[in-house]
Amino acid sequence: MIIQCLEAGPRRFSELRVPLRNITSKVLTQSLRALERDGFIVRTVHARPARHVEYELTSLGRSLLDLLDAARTWAEAHLDELIDAHETHHPPAESANTPPDSRPDTSS
Repeated sequence: MIIQCLEAGPRRFSELRVPLRNITSKVLTQSLRALERDGFIVRTVHARPARHVEYELTSLGRSLLDLLDAARTWAEAHLDELIDAHETHHPPAESANTPPDSRPDTSS
């Protein structure tokens, strides 16, 4: 998700927080550091006019964009099959209001 957020160009941490609002600041920071360490992004500190940090994809990071698009396209094409398979192995849970002792025994 971070890589896709950086597709259009460099962004500040606060700009990444908007589309990635469900990710905590701590996890976002850890993820950015890991992506930088692995060569997918570069972190640039700008001292002027006001100190700020920007994150940008490297050429290695950009090389992932086509793969991510292909994975998204595949997932969209097979979404119904994926949902069916998931529901087959993870049927909807029974009502949370049903006491455990009154549920039918399905262990056999």
